[in-house]
This record gives sequence, structure tokens and C-alpha cells, in this order.
Amino acid sequence: MNERILIVDDNKRNIQVLAGFLSNHDYHVEYSLDGPKALEWLNEEKFDLVILDVMMPVMDGFQVCQTMKQDPAMKDIPVIFLTARSDSESIIRGFQSGGVDYISKPFNSWELLTRVRTHIDLKLTHDQLKTLNHHLESKILEKTAELQKSFEDLSNAYEEINQLKEKLQSENTLLREEIKIHKNFDEIIGQNDSLRKVLRQVEQVAGTDATVLITGETGTGKELIARAIYKNSTRKNKAFVKINCASIPATLIESELFGHEKGAFTGALAKKIGRFELAHKGTLFLDEIGELPTELQPKLLRVLQEGEFERIGSNTTIKVDVRIVAATNRNLLDEVHEGRFRSDLFYRLNVFPIHLPALRERKNDIPELVHYFVTRSSGKFNKEIRSIPAAEMKKLHSYAWPGNIRELENIVERAVILSNGPNLEIGEWLFSREKAKTEEGLKPLEVVEKEYIEKVLQHTNWRIRGDNGAAIILGMKPTTLESRMLKLGVKSTRSS
Repeated sequence: MNERILIVDDNKRNIQVLAGFLSNHDYHVEYSLDGPKALEWLNEEKFDLVILDVMMPVMDGFQVCQTMKQDPAMKDIPVIFLTARSDSESIIRGFQSGGVDYISKPFNSWELLTRVRTHIDLKLTHDQLKTLNHHLESKILEKTAELQKSFEDLSNAYEEINQLKEKLQSENTLLREEIKIHKNFDEIIGQNDSLRKVLRQVEQVAGTDATVLITGETGTGKELIARAIYKNSTRKNKAFVKINCASIPATLIESELFGHEKGAFTGALAKKIGRFELAHKGTLFLDEIGELPTELQPKLLRVLQEGEFERIGSNTTIKVDVRIVAATNRNLLDEVHEGRFRSDLFYRLNVFPIHLPALRERKNDIPELVHYFVTRSSGKFNKEIRSIPAAEMKKLHSYAWPGNIRELENIVERAVILSNGPNLEIGEWLFSREKAKTEEGLKPLEVVEKEYIEKVLQHTNWRIRGDNGAAIILGMKPTTLESRMLKLGVKSTRSS
């Protein structure tokens, strides 16, 4: 990491603290004590980020930022304001002058580092997008010049230009999505041993081209781990393309994966480039792979084995070099046994399995996650939450979290919105599903269901499958029963 950061502050002590901290994290740091000198330096040398104090003599931070944004050579450099003032008027003025972020003194060093990393990575992604645009535009110009020299090749060259334009539009769309997603999560939060094990696995496999299968319940952060593998791989400068197999209708998913030719089917008004082509030389993330229709599984298997396919409506074979990372909340081995998933495809995907623990299995990470989400939500909703009472943290720790980290994030965001003062307030609404017994003493449905499942399992000596298993008695598929047991927290009482 050789990114260059310019700190502009009239307080040498602040500069020493900031420069020392950021230098220890492999950033190249320079500084200036006033605005005019900083602008001269920015004109002469290249910087990736500016940390700018607001209150300075000669020119204040707002004036310096406005001057930068009016200069084509500096306008794309992200500016983070750093000030002791945290009133909304100053924050609004900072963003109006062109700043991308605003941190109040005294600041949390790790929060500052996270924001610095985020905005530098966003700038690098933006620069990659510009470079890609210039590169493809140059190719288009080259092909246009060839057309002028040889009218006989007009039709072929015109088709090639259209392909380049289509690819540019598709890749630009994906890169814009990448920028939006990148802002949501830049750090994997937690110190639990099970999470540390996952991160060690990521380190082991990221530098290879091995296919990875990430498993875990909904909301445990499977996409975040997929992106961590990508960012630490040799393909990190190429495309990261995602497709959610559960969110696309079965009739359209083949076209999304492999593309189609114009007129290949009703509604195919133009040629479409599929996700595999867009991910060439890069990484393709197949989310919810367990939802892939069985009729498409052989075609996916062929791409994994041979690296080739045909668009719908075409006989031309396309070769691709793509690294596959897949994820599912299903037990694919059970899906194989039930005949819903091909065994050969499962073993091709399951080269390097990574299983993510549920949040209830790593509850010691809840405080760190809560602080992270509170900080982010406070900035998002312009709230000032300064502390999390122990009683409120205890509520969060005692909850079962069936929706895992995603549910925790949503609950914290809701609590930040509803909190009236500087302390985070968790309302009783969090436990409304679990608490209530009615005046007649009736139990909630989930409690009754859990007790009945446990009773049946005890009757079958905790045997789930087979003719005498609990699944037959309950009229469920074994995989459905296992999923309900996991959600309801049903654990075997049989001695080991």
C-alpha cells in the first residue's frame, strides 16, 4: 500500500498524531500548515486523499476544498474534514464545499482509519472505471478509423463496436454497483475464535484459483467473505461479478449467466452479454447456488469443468477464465440426497468449503458489532448516540438473532432512529415475538412448536431420518426439520 495522504492543519501536534498513526498503516503521509501551501503542493504532486482541518488562518478548510473542486487536476481527490465543531450547519457546509466525509475531534483512530481506507478504495475504484472507459473508448476510435480505411469491412467492424459498447455499459453498471456495495462494509467485525478460523481460511485460499463454497444461515455475511476472498486474490484488479440465483426467475437466469443473441427468444430485442463473460479473468460470485434450477446445473458444470459455453441462440463457443465463489444457506449434501442438486456439481463447487457461524454462536462479538453499526447509523441519520447502556447491551446479548448479523444491523438502525437522547434505546418491540403470554396463559406459537418437536425427537431417541425418524412423524422433509430445529434452538439432550 503506497497511497499518498496530505494532512492540512495549523496544529503541529494534530499532524504528528495523525501522520504517525497513518504511517504505521503503510500510508505515505505529507503535511501542510496552511491552505495556500497545500494547494501549491496539490498542484505539483499526486495525492490520493486529503485530511483537511476546518479552522485555519488565511484560508479555512471550506475555502481550500472549494478551490480544489474547481481545479480539474484536484477535483477527484476525496476530502475528509476534521474539526472540533460538530454542528449540523458546519457538516452541511462541508459537504456543500465538496467534502466526502466529516469527522469530529476528538476522533477514534480506528474509525478514522476505516473511513480513510473506504474513501481511498472508492477513489481507486473510480480511477479504474475512468481507465476502463478511456481504454474502451480508444478501442472504439481505433475501430472507427479502420472503418474509414476499409468500407468493405463496415458490417463486421460496426458489430464489433456495438459489442465493445455493450460490454462497456455492462461493466460500468457493475462497477457502479461495486462502489455502492463497497461503502456498506469495508471491515469484517469480530474476534470470536470461529470467525478467526474463517478468516484464516480466507487467507489460505484467497491467493489460489480454487473454487470456494461458503455456507451459513441467512444474514451471516457470506457475501462479505466472498468479497474478502476477491480483494486478497490475484484477480483483485479484475471484475467481481455477482448473481443471486434466488432473486432471478428460473426463465431468465440462464440468460443472466450465459447471455443471449438478439431474437433468441420472445423479448430478446438485443444481444445480452452474460455474467460469465463479464467476469472473464475475474471472479464470479454465485449467491444462493442451492436455488439454481436443476435443468441449468449441467450447463454450469460444463463451464466449471471446461471453461466454455454458448449464449442462448448461438452455436459459437465462448471460452472464459473465471474464478468461482459460491454461497448457500442450504445443506447441499442433503439437496443431493433429495435429488434436487447434482452430486458432480456439488463436488466441483465444494473444493474449499468455508462455513460461517451464526451470530448466536459468536455472541461475544455483539458489542463490537453494535458499536460499529451505531457509529454508521448515527452518521447516516444525523443522530448523536454517544453511549450504549449496559442494560441495553444485555437485551441485545440475550436475544436469539434468528436473522443473524443482518437482523442486528436492522435492529440497531431502528434503535438509533427511535432514540431520543445521547444513549441508545432498545424498545420492548425487540422481544415482542418471544415475550408474550396472553392473559389466558397461552404460549407463543414458536414455543409450542419447539416443545412439540423436542417431544417427538425424544420419542425417536433424536433420530431425524429414516422410517422411524422424527421427520416422518412430523410430516416434514428431514432438511426442513433440521432448518426448524436450528431456527428454534432445538438441541439434542442425548448424552454423547
